[in-house]
Amino acid sequence: MLTSIVAAVVILGVLIVVHETGHFVMAKRCGVRVLRFSIGYPPKLWSFRRGGTEYALSAVPFGGYVRMLGDEIGDGPGANDSEILLHEIGFDLIAAARTGGFVPSSSDPEQQLLEVARSAKRAGSGNGASALFGRKPSPLESMLLEEVERRGSTSEAINALVAARPQVLLEALKARSFPTQSVIKRLLIVFAGPLANFLFAPVALLIVFMYGVPHLLPVLGEVRKGMPAATAGLRTGDHVLAIGGHPLKTWDQLSETVRNSGGHELAFELERSDKTGTHRELVKLAAARENSGGLLGASGNWVIGVMPRGDSAVERLGPIAAANRAVVETGTMTVMLVSGIAEIIKGSTPLKEAMGGPIMIAQLAGQQAHQGFANVALFTVMLSIQLAIINLVPVPMLDGGHLAFFLIEAARGKPVPTQHREMAQRVGLVVLVALMAFVIFNDISRIVQG
Repeated sequence: MLTSIVAAVVILGVLIVVHETGHFVMAKRCGVRVLRFSIGYPPKLWSFRRGGTEYALSAVPFGGYVRMLGDEIGDGPGANDSEILLHEIGFDLIAAARTGGFVPSSSDPEQQLLEVARSAKRAGSGNGASALFGRKPSPLESMLLEEVERRGSTSEAINALVAARPQVLLEALKARSFPTQSVIKRLLIVFAGPLANFLFAPVALLIVFMYGVPHLLPVLGEVRKGMPAATAGLRTGDHVLAIGGHPLKTWDQLSETVRNSGGHELAFELERSDKTGTHRELVKLAAARENSGGLLGASGNWVIGVMPRGDSAVERLGPIAAANRAVVETGTMTVMLVSGIAEIIKGSTPLKEAMGGPIMIAQLAGQQAHQGFANVALFTVMLSIQLAIINLVPVPMLDGGHLAFFLIEAARGKPVPTQHREMAQRVGLVVLVALMAFVIFNDISRIVQG
């Protein structure tokens, strides 16, 4: 149980970091002020500031967020965004002063900024200020420093500037707030999260394929009596080298070839060991259909009645071969997952069977952790692609919902009314909470039913 919990937390943590880093990096490139990068949801457990952003680790592990300046729903900076930006600029100035060799004596940020402002006045506006901060302060920074020094209080200075709303403050808000960015920039910032999860997949797979992936060899274990393999003379220990002239390296390739045979005759090239030594043989047979009850019939999967013995090998690829395979496997997984979601929507796959929540993820993570690094990595890649696809579903509260609103805005030439977006967010929250409750209940039902 402990292994499952630890594995799930680590895997989900990695995926959250990847997803939120996508939003974070794109927001920074677009000039948006990122206030907080949080792994998990409040209450906050631990944090530190660097580069104008607070990095936080919070108590609720099922998610994370990047908080940017400005309300994501609003059409522009909100009423308190001026105060937030000025406080953030104050933190920047304190950090710059530390880098420049000036360390305020107080641990209180308000008192620290006051001491920085007084030092800045003594240094003057020329080379002295550059030496203090390691750079020339911006116009808004200079205004804040002057106001703090003049009033002798950081809070009073910020309140005065918020009330006056000078043009330099309004311009800074417009340049650095999320809602005031162009539609293209907002689309890029939101889409960057799912994109990061997609890009993570081939990178992780590249490492896995170079590290080595264990796979079952096509060596026969149990050969069921009365089935085509036994009838044709296949035995336990036979190593299938090729079928129909096509070489086999894994048990999965053998299974896929049989499933897709359509009942046509197959030529098995075997390596067999007996009292006379090791030699090769050619055995021909045709697969038969097996229904869900394990009996031969007119419908069901094509089978020959064999099981793997359990022999395995590790396949390691060079960088180029690993990169090619990583891209192909990412595409294959994506198509498979999208097809699976389509089957759920059409009703072909029961929702109860297809949906799993945090308990199921923890169980699967624990199983993969016992199988080794490659299995954990492959499971993580699958979840990463799933996270990207689900986030692109146009449901409010998800990235896909934000993207849908931005696309509508681009088509209309103006934003969707705020009240409509707020209503959609409430509906989306209810849907997501109901879905989370359903998958958790579904997980518990699976455990109870065994």
